[in-house]
Amino acid sequence: MKMRGNLFLRIFLGFWLMSIAILGSWMLASNYFEELPPGHEWGDSKPPGPPHRFLLRTIYSLENQKGAELAATIEEVREKHDIQIYLVSRDGSELLKREIPTAVAKIAEELRAESTRPIVKQPKNHMVAYRIYRPYEGAAAAVFVFPSHRGFILNALGNSLWLRIALAVLISGLVSFALSRLMTNRLKDLRLASRRLANGELDTRLQVREKGGDETDELARDFNTMAEQLQARIQAQKRLLGDVSHELRSPLARLRIALVLAQERPENSAAYMQRIEQEAERLEELIGQLLATQAQGLTLDTHIDLVSLLQQLCTDANFEGQMAGKQFSFSTDTEQAIVDSSGDLLRKSFENILRNALQHTAENTEVSVSLISDNGRYLVSIEDHGTGVPDGDVKTIFDEFYRVDTARTRESGGYGLGLAIARRALLQHGGEITAENTGTGLKITVTLPAMEGQGQQG
Repeated sequence: MKMRGNLFLRIFLGFWLMSIAILGSWMLASNYFEELPPGHEWGDSKPPGPPHRFLLRTIYSLENQKGAELAATIEEVREKHDIQIYLVSRDGSELLKREIPTAVAKIAEELRAESTRPIVKQPKNHMVAYRIYRPYEGAAAAVFVFPSHRGFILNALGNSLWLRIALAVLISGLVSFALSRLMTNRLKDLRLASRRLANGELDTRLQVREKGGDETDELARDFNTMAEQLQARIQAQKRLLGDVSHELRSPLARLRIALVLAQERPENSAAYMQRIEQEAERLEELIGQLLATQAQGLTLDTHIDLVSLLQQLCTDANFEGQMAGKQFSFSTDTEQAIVDSSGDLLRKSFENILRNALQHTAENTEVSVSLISDNGRYLVSIEDHGTGVPDGDVKTIFDEFYRVDTARTRESGGYGLGLAIARRALLQHGGEITAENTGTGLKITVTLPAMEGQGQQG
C-alpha cells in the first residue's frame, strides 16, 4: 500500500501526526511554563497558595547549597530570568554580603513579623518573600525581586491552565481546518464541475495528472472520462437526429408531391398511388433499420454455426456478384463454430457486412472471407479489393448514416445503416468489430465468443 496513492492512509497518518504534535507541544509547553518563574501578576488578587514549582526548586537550592555553589545558583537565576534573590538573616544582614535595597529589607522585616504565610508586594516592586532554613545560618528570608517587563501573554499562559488548554484547542482546530481543506479541495472542484456538466457545459474537465496520485486523482480522471463519453454520446445523438431528419425529408417530400399530383390528376392516380406506396415502404424500411441500431435488450436464446452461415452467405454473394465478376472465397480452420445468438440477428449482421464488401470491391476481384478459432473465440475476417476509407474514418464507418461519399443517394449507396446495425448486434452478442485499410482495400474483423465447450478445436 503506497502512501502517496492512498487517501485513507494519508488522512489517518495526517491526523495521527497532528495529534502527536499537539500532545507533544502541550507537554513541552507545560514543562516550559513550569520551568519559568511566576509573573508579577502572581498573587495579585489573593494571597499566594503553595509556592510555584520554579520557586520550590529554587528555595530547595537556597536552603541546601552553600558558598560558591549558592552564589552561582543566584547568579544563574539573575542571568536567565532577570530575578534578583536576596537572603536576609534574622539580624538583617545579607548572607552573601551584598547591599540590601530598602524595599527588600522592609519586606524581610514584615516576613519576620508574619508567622503563617509568605509576603507579596505588588504591583510596584513585584517581590515575594519566603522563610527558609539553612543548616548553619538558621532561619532567613529569601526575597525574590521579579522583573516588571515580562509580557502579559506569557504571564497569562504561565499562570492559567485553562488558557493553555484553550490555546491548544485553537491551534488543533486551525491545523485540522488546514488539513481538511487541503484534502477536500479536489472534492470541491469535482462538485463544481458536476454542476457545470449538469448545466450543459459538456466540455467541463478537471485538471489532473495523467497517472498516479491518490483516490481523488483517480476520481478526477474517472470524471473526465465520463464527461468525454457523455459529450461524445450527446453529440452523436444530435448528429443522429440531424441525419434522421435529413433522411426522412426526401421520401416525405416525394410522398407529399405524389399525393398532390394524385389529387390534381385523378386520371393518373394509380401511378401516383404506386409511388406513394413505394415511398411509404422506404420510410418503413428506414424506421425499422433505425430501431435496429438503437435496440438495447437482447436474449441469446439460440445457437448458430458460423461455418455454415458464412458458407451460405458467400454462396449468395457469389450469385449476386457474378455479373460484375465479383467472387467470394471462404476458408476456415475448424469444421464447426457454434456461438450463442438471438434469432437471425447474426445472419443479418454478417449479411450486411458481406453486402458492404460486395458493393465496394472492384469488378473482377475476390473478397476473402476467413474464420479461425482462437482460445475460445472466433475471428472472422472479410477483406475486399476496393478503395478503402479515409484513415480518419476507419472508426466512424460503424456510425449511423456514415457514407464515404456523402452525395450518395438511397438508390446508389443505401442509408448508411448496415454496418451500424452489424456493430450493435455484435456488441450485444459479446463480440467486437474493427476495420483497417490494407492498401488494396478494406478489411473488417469480427470477434465472437464461442459457446461454452466450443472453440478449443482447430
